[in-house]
Amino acid sequence: MAESPAAPVQKVVVHLKATGDAPILKQAKFKITGTEKFAKVIDFLRKQLHRESLFVYINSAFSPNPDELVIDLYNNFGIDGKLVVNYACSMAWG
Repeated sequence: MAESPAAPVQKVVVHLKATGDAPILKQAKFKITGTEKFAKVIDFLRKQLHRESLFVYINSAFSPNPDELVIDLYNNFGIDGKLVVNYACSMAWG
């Protein structure tokens, strides 16, 4: 029996949206491997914004666990082919 080829690695389009007092990024959309943890998105934002403290939300609704896989968040909360991630420097939503 032949081994089946490995499934292609799925990329997820992440759309970063500034909320409240947060600065707007020059590049608001990027692709990330679906098997990456959400923590990688948070780390990217911290580096881009030069901030240690950051509040990150999915669809303006909830803050995901950094250990969540990007593909799982996308499959559950993706809109129009992308995962919308809102970010703020101070708490924006409960």
